[in-house]
Amino acid sequence: MKVIGLLGGMSWESSAEYYRIINQAVRERLGGLHSAECLMWSFDFARIEALQHAGKWDEATAELVAAARRLERAGADFLVICTNTMHRMADEVQAAVSLPLLHIADPTAERIRTAGFRKVGLLGTAFTMEQDFYKGRLVAQHGLEVLIPDEAQRAEIHRVIYEELVQGKVVDSSRAAYRAVIASLVARGAEAVILGCTEIMLLVRAQDSAVPLFDTTAIHAEAAVERALED
Repeated sequence: MKVIGLLGGMSWESSAEYYRIINQAVRERLGGLHSAECLMWSFDFARIEALQHAGKWDEATAELVAAARRLERAGADFLVICTNTMHRMADEVQAAVSLPLLHIADPTAERIRTAGFRKVGLLGTAFTMEQDFYKGRLVAQHGLEVLIPDEAQRAEIHRVIYEELVQGKVVDSSRAAYRAVIASLVARGAEAVILGCTEIMLLVRAQDSAVPLFDTTAIHAEAAVERALED
């Protein structure tokens, strides 16, 4: 079994889900008392969030690179960044270490294409929805057409993530707002919707959408198990 290096704590609520899903999947695959061999560096998210919203991406990149190198020295065999937004610096992290990095967008796109979908809606932080590091990869490398919500909807999605979900708050009115955004994406032709923030799965479930939802947390964690157990 390969050792999974998890860059977590962004937020710890979703990182806990990664840990749970990974270990459950290993037990299901191997049976008995088996669990995953993994290492996690968990950030103080307040520091990372401040850098994100100040636009200090170089400093945030330096934080992530330093943590990746710690995991490499500790014996990880490959890396998993347990957040969509911080894949903004995935290339820099990959260049700084000799370990392979399992990019969250790749197994997500593979699942979508295998299911036969090409036109998808994307929910996430404003950084993920508006910048090109994520949706650009889905388009350029995987041939998907990506729809994002309108400006007001993006602002509300972002607010709920940072003011509620990363603080462990699940609010019914926010679920209703997300349902409305998903419905609007479906009305524009989305065949499926990507939950492109690892905390959204705490709020939204399959019953909240008329089209399939692709939960990046579960997909990424399951792909990590596949990588860890491959020959």
